[in-house]
Amino acid sequence: MSPFSTVIRTASHDQHTEAENSAFMSNLLGGRFGVDAYTRYTEQLWFIYRALEDAARTLVDDPVAGPFIRPELMRVAELERDLQHLLGDGWRDRAEALPATARYAARIAEVAAEWPAGYVAHHYTRYLGDLSGGQVIRGIAEKTWGFERKGDGVRFYVFEAIENPAAFKREYRVLLDGLAVDELEQQRVVEECRNAFALNSAVFADLGGVFPLSA
Repeated sequence: MSPFSTVIRTASHDQHTEAENSAFMSNLLGGRFGVDAYTRYTEQLWFIYRALEDAARTLVDDPVAGPFIRPELMRVAELERDLQHLLGDGWRDRAEALPATARYAARIAEVAAEWPAGYVAHHYTRYLGDLSGGQVIRGIAEKTWGFERKGDGVRFYVFEAIENPAAFKREYRVLLDGLAVDELEQQRVVEECRNAFALNSAVFADLGGVFPLSA
């Protein structure tokens, strides 16, 4: 029987690929947008990670979700530093969640309150993605829009407290393999992981509506 970390990665591969290959993200990473699109994307991440990390405070002692909640992963403070750099003073008053972002954040809050294993699915899709593909986004953002390397504007992607990301990801997968749920519950977690990627894709679709690439 395959380890659960392998099962969840394989089962969500198609949804993960769909999110990565969205028109908005392809255009963003292809350097076809200005920094305003990157800024709006970062703003949406702030709403999503606030939901994740507000929930983390209530789940830190939970036997299922608690082991995954690590202070070195927390991103809200870094996002706020980036948004201060990108938008300037008063940005919180101007920040606005797109409809898909609001649905995504609401789903995170819902599972965190009612289903800790479902929260783990969202935690996994976000933070392990940040440690992997997120580093590609950082490099492109630095090159395209001239941010200082690992500086303000891209600090969301910089995990200063994680010296060895590859080792950290291995440890995280060991935690997934030991998730204290039965096989039926594992399948529910896999489905929630797929749902998380679908919610993420919907955010990209909304962003694509705000930033249609002109011919």
